[in-house]
Amino acid sequence: MATKRQPVERTLESNIAGRDVSFNYSETWLAYSILGLRLVMAWVFLQAGIEKLADGGIGDPLAWSSAGFLNNAVAEANPLHGLFAWFGSNAALVDPMVIFGQILIGLALLFGVFFRFAALMGAFQMLFFWTAAWQGGLMAGFPVENGYFIDSSFVYMLLLFGLAAWGAGRIVGLDATLEETSIVEQNPWLRYLLG
Repeated sequence: MATKRQPVERTLESNIAGRDVSFNYSETWLAYSILGLRLVMAWVFLQAGIEKLADGGIGDPLAWSSAGFLNNAVAEANPLHGLFAWFGSNAALVDPMVIFGQILIGLALLFGVFFRFAALMGAFQMLFFWTAAWQGGLMAGFPVENGYFIDSSFVYMLLLFGLAAWGAGRIVGLDATLEETSIVEQNPWLRYLLG
């Protein structure tokens, strides 16, 4: 006769910015919430990449391209305007990286494979999207179109960083299996990409 496993209450104790922090949490609900956040972020990336690819794909002159946004929508007051203008003039290189990057990040998040690497690459992409939305520089407080400092790209960036820190690929993901392989045991640096 199988016994039902009871949820385990744990206490997290840490020091953040020189201040002791302690709180109770449920391992069960933490695992469900991490898995849920992982699947939502997988959907966000997969949907974005597939929509761009479905708009005609790479090489189709009517297809989605980052050039219109990069050349016309990034504010001249943005301190990174020159970088984004360069990206816009090199859209033939940037577009495949955005489209296939989003699809591959989405798949890695979905299946929990090379999760930490994929989440950090997704956070890096969100960092670029966030900085492209800046309407001004430091003295202006880096305002963005839909908020003074924070927009959805910034939120996604922090969420992906958190999921990478938690090792969300181990929760009903392939990384838990990959970490037990002899290749990873013989090359422990691979653990930085997994999790």
